[in-house]
Amino acid sequence: MASFGQQALLSMIIHLSFIGLTFWALQALRIDAALRPNRVFQARVLMVLLSVAIGSSVADFFLSYASWSQQLPFLW
Repeated sequence: MASFGQQALLSMIIHLSFIGLTFWALQALRIDAALRPNRVFQARVLMVLLSVAIGSSVADFFLSYASWSQQLPFLW
């Protein structure tokens, strides 16, 4: 049972880390320049939503890849 808790904690930490990393990387883009003027709040909300979507996808890939690599010895 403890391993389920540890796995859940690790997944949460990895997801939050990748979301933060994605948010930091997206700040290099000028998303507000592509939007209509005086829409600063909407640009920030879009940045957060993009960060969550991209960061969660990357974290899911990372966790799946780690799981698959642990299952490779069962192939032979």
